[in-house]
Amino acid sequence: MIDASLQTDIRSKPLLPLTTRLGPAHLAVTDRDQALAIWRDVVGLQLLGEEDNALILGAGGQALLVLETGALRPSVGRTIGLYHLAIHVPTRADLAQMAWRALQRNIRISPTDHLVSEAIYLWDLDGNGIEITFETPWRGTLADPDQGHYAITADGKPHSGRDPIDLRGLLAELGPSPVIEAAMPAGTRIGHIHLHVTELEVAMQFYRDVIGFAGFLLIHSFGMGDVGLDYMPHTIAFNIWSGADARLPPPGSAGLRWFTIVLPDAPTLAGVEARLQASGAVVVAIPGGIETRDPFGNSVHIVVG
Repeated sequence: MIDASLQTDIRSKPLLPLTTRLGPAHLAVTDRDQALAIWRDVVGLQLLGEEDNALILGAGGQALLVLETGALRPSVGRTIGLYHLAIHVPTRADLAQMAWRALQRNIRISPTDHLVSEAIYLWDLDGNGIEITFETPWRGTLADPDQGHYAITADGKPHSGRDPIDLRGLLAELGPSPVIEAAMPAGTRIGHIHLHVTELEVAMQFYRDVIGFAGFLLIHSFGMGDVGLDYMPHTIAFNIWSGADARLPPPGSAGLRWFTIVLPDAPTLAGVEARLQASGAVVVAIPGGIETRDPFGNSVHIVVG
C-alpha cells in the first residue's frame, strides 16, 4: 500500500514502452444527431464511418472515438466512469479554431491554463466530459499542491495551474481575417483519459504497477492522481470527486463503455497480461489483445497496434 504521506513514493519509471499510446475510446450516447452536434460540429472530429449504431470519428483519417448510439438516458452523476476524454491538438491555432466553433454555436466552454498545457473543457449533450488540449511543457512543470504550488513556471514562479486562458489572446492566433476550419487536422490524437474512481491508492497501484505506466502525481488534498510515460501531461488520470460510495452507472446510461491502450508488440502485451493475472484481475481475450477492468469497473481494452 502506498504511504499517503509520501508523495514521492508514487513516482516511477514506466514498465511500458514509450511508444505505448491510447487508441479509440467507446462512449455511449442517446442520439446520433445530438452527439454529432458537439463531437463533429464543435469539437471538429470527422465522421469517418457508421456501422450499425456506431459512429466512428477521427482526424486526418485516423479513428479516435466511437460513439455508440441508443443509450436510454444521459450520463448519471456521482458514478464511476468517464470524467473527460482529452483530445490533444498539434498547434495553439487548432485550440483557437475549436474555441471559435463553440462560440459560434453558443456552447459553454471553460478555457483553463494548466501551465504545462492549455485546455478547453466542455460537455456533449449527454454529459460526457471533453477536454481539448494543447501541450506547452516549455512553460514550466507541475509541482505538488500539498506543498503549496500546483505548478512552477520556467523562470521559477508559482502558478495556480487553473488560471483562465485569455480568450481574446487565444483567438488572435487565427489572425486578422480568420478562416474557420470545420475539422481538426491530422496529428490530432487521444492524449489522455480522466476517470472517476473511489480510491486513489488502489487506482495508482493498478495503472502503475499492473498496467505499467509511470507514476506521476498523487494529490490527496485535491483528490486526484495520474500516470503516464516519460512526459507530461498524464496519459491516465483519476479522481475521487464522485465520492467514496460511487458505483457504476445504471445499465443503459450514456458514458464510457471502454477505452483502449495500444501496445507496440506481443511481448509487451504478454507482460501486461501476466501482471493482470498475478493481481487477480479478470482477463478476457478479444481480437488483437485482451479486455480487463480496473478495480472500480472501468473497462479497458489492451491491444497490439
